Amino acid sequence: MSSAALVKDYMTKKVISVNPDTPNEEVIKLMRGSGHDGFPVRTNGEVVGMVTASDLLLKPWDTNVGEIMSTDIVVADQEMSINDAARVMFRTGISRLPVINKECKLVGIITNTDIVRSHIERSTPTKVNYFKRTLEQLYGIRTRLVRMKVPIADLRPTQNKIYADELQGRTYELKRGLAEPTIVVKVGDRFILVDGHHRTVAALKLGYDQIDSYVINLDEDIKLGLEKTADKEGIHTFWDIEVIDDAQHPLIALTGTLRKEAQK
Repeated sequence: MSSAALVKDYMTKKVISVNPDTPNEEVIKLMRGSGHDGFPVRTNGEVVGMVTASDLLLKPWDTNVGEIMSTDIVVADQEMSINDAARVMFRTGISRLPVINKECKLVGIITNTDIVRSHIERSTPTKVNYFKRTLEQLYGIRTRLVRMKVPIADLRPTQNKIYADELQGRTYELKRGLAEPTIVVKVGDRFILVDGHHRTVAALKLGYDQIDSYVINLDEDIKLGLEKTADKEGIHTFWDIEVIDDAQHPLIALTGTLRKEAQK
């Protein structure tokens, strides 16, 4: 995906909104039930304000939303680039932007989470295309790239260990729809997992049957070096992967450890 991704491509379209006459007690119930801490306020489809948990906690108590809502708020046009929206949110220190169309009607909401998801999805194709070109040059073959849901039961792992802390992070991402697709190579009828072992194990533990993947199809049935290494290490299923519980990922360091190393 290019850097020209737009707000409308990543915004949440099903928006919970209230109106100025909504009782504040009802807003509190909505917050408890939805897990959101703020809602756009609209009249006749147009955004007229925003009500947040801070409004309810810090402003003098009143009966209705219209008495406590913030009216001077920032909104985003749905045709705005996702990068521009991210800059606005960063500069203003807000975590969500109501999204409007040309008629100034509320059509969605974009949050920090959506911004993160957009950058994840745009970074993945670069990695996929690099690996795709490497395969073509290494084996002198042609490849085809598709994005699809791959049955986890069909995937052949190629990594012998994963880390518990990173597994926890990937589980969090999957539950919130933030996990980037895995990278898979299809050779004959075999699906070889190249990148995304933590994500796939997390999906398996969550009870998922499939996982979103970029699949590189090879025109020739050849045995990849990754497969040969996995054979030697006895890695055939995800149950053969060791989960390291007592060590952090090598790319993560504790500040206390770093200080001790610096003092040596």
